[in-house]
Amino acid sequence: MVARQELSDLIRAMARQDWGSVDRHLAELNRLGWAGGSQTIGAAFAIAVNRRFGSSDDPRAVASFVADTRRRYEQGEQFSALAMEGMIRAALGEPDLIDDIDAETAFSMQIAVLGTLLQDREWSEAELEEFVREVEQTAAQYM
Repeated sequence: MVARQELSDLIRAMARQDWGSVDRHLAELNRLGWAGGSQTIGAAFAIAVNRRFGSSDDPRAVASFVADTRRRYEQGEQFSALAMEGMIRAALGEPDLIDDIDAETAFSMQIAVLGTLLQDREWSEAELEEFVREVEQTAAQYM
């Protein structure tokens, strides 16, 4: 239960670009073992990707977004651009694009992409809380 609250608080902190809080939540999640992390981050990633790209099937838009994310994320160059694009396109309905990506790498890429998606949007408190509720409800279906 505590880890789930930390995960929700991490998402809020990322959206608010409160990097001190992000660091604290990451440290606490590392201490707690990230229980429910893959479900919650996966849900947040999928929801945010679909909100950002919708039904667009333009791979150039995804490639441009990935290039921007890799530049902005401190360790972004460690991720394959094609793998990141595959992660996003999988969330948009092409799941076979992630068959060769190991779970740990996928999780790290989801966090990086999610961070960019959250930062690129100006959230009202009500919108952010609605997003977090949707993430929590979606993640709960898979726990």
